Order: sequence, then C-alpha cells, then structure tokens
Amino acid sequence: MLILLSNFKAMDLNIILGIIGPNQIIIILVIVVLLFGAKKIPELMKGVGKGIKEFKDATNKDEEKKEDNK
Repeated sequence: MLILLSNFKAMDLNIILGIIGPNQIIIILVIVVLLFGAKKIPELMKGVGKGIKEFKDATNKDEEKKEDNK
C-alpha cells in the first residue's frame, strides 16, 4: 500500500478532483461546518496537517533506509 501512495502523482489528484465539482465541494464544506462547528474546524485541520507531516516523515525515512541498504 505504501508503494501505491508513493506513486500517487499530481495528475491522479487532478483526475479525482475533476470528478468532484464545485457544488459538491460546497455541500461537503457545509456538512463539515454543521457537524463540527466553525470553532472546531481549525483544530481539525491542524490535526490533519500534523498527520500528513508525520506520514511524509515516515515515508522519507523508509526511502532513506531502502537507499542505505542498496
């Protein structure tokens, strides 16, 4: 699975975002605001950002180990 995530390219992201239109994004944002409230959203995004950073760090460490073993 890690290999699949590391091969994820910006082009793939454009394809996925092409499926979701602006109307759907607005609906999703409204639902998120209703579920969590406007005050909780920055906290949630901060947590998501930390999670992404940790994932990138772990991925980079894994790639460095692979390069060291070669």
